Amino acid sequence: MRTRFAPSPTGPLHLGHAYSAILAHDMARAAGGAFLLRMENTDLERCTGEWEDLILEDLTWLGLSWEEDVLRQSGRIADYNARLETLAARGLIYPCSCTRGDIRAALAAPQEGVPHNVYPGTCRGRPMTDRQAGDALRLDLGKALDLLSDRPLTFVETGQGHAGRHRVDAEIARQMIGDVVLSRKGEDIVAYFLASAFDDADQAITHVIRGEDLFEFTPIQVILQHLFNLPTPVYHHHRLIRDGDGKRLAKRDDARAIRKFRAEGATPDDIRRMVDLG
Repeated sequence: MRTRFAPSPTGPLHLGHAYSAILAHDMARAAGGAFLLRMENTDLERCTGEWEDLILEDLTWLGLSWEEDVLRQSGRIADYNARLETLAARGLIYPCSCTRGDIRAALAAPQEGVPHNVYPGTCRGRPMTDRQAGDALRLDLGKALDLLSDRPLTFVETGQGHAGRHRVDAEIARQMIGDVVLSRKGEDIVAYFLASAFDDADQAITHVIRGEDLFEFTPIQVILQHLFNLPTPVYHHHRLIRDGDGKRLAKRDDARAIRKFRAEGATPDDIRRMVDLG
């Protein structure tokens, strides 16, 4: 078993991050496997070395350790771009010049409470030769699904809420996910969907442990894996840690930051007890 924890260094770790990291770490250790750490830091405007240092400090304080050097996505932009060129050569992506703010939002990992607006296809059909500075690149999901129509697109889920084998339903994917953004030219920002799918394969991750808010978007990663003949890992989507009002914790919720609990005298065992309680 090889698991990973992949935070974005854009703010402090909170209890939800701690739960995900501890779970991935402990599952790997229990199976005699390896736990890896990855920094999803392609958004250079928001990601900083200071936040990364604090994340490493918090994880070490929690008693977690990782077997290999930290992988940083910022050092892999050329690899992601090379794979995008492969998709372009197959006619599976197209340039999009729609609202900049919408495109930037679409590059991040989906979050509970943040609506995913299915792209209406405004720029679909534009050739790559028409690509302009600042254009995003979108996956033509319909073409991709047609190309993979003879393959069984499935994945295994072991999380309590969705345990079992799931089949990617092409029609539901078209209606609920649509033509997702994969990259934005000139900013070296690569979408979560694309980068994490390739990184999981390149790091030989066998089990992806992450929050249940990402479950519905697993099909797009399975589709990308099949387009590149990559293995599909086992997925384990865990419950989310919530505040007193039942809302998912966010990085802006500094009151539940690990650094704050540390400063108040909490121990790593205290953190484990809190996340066990949800």
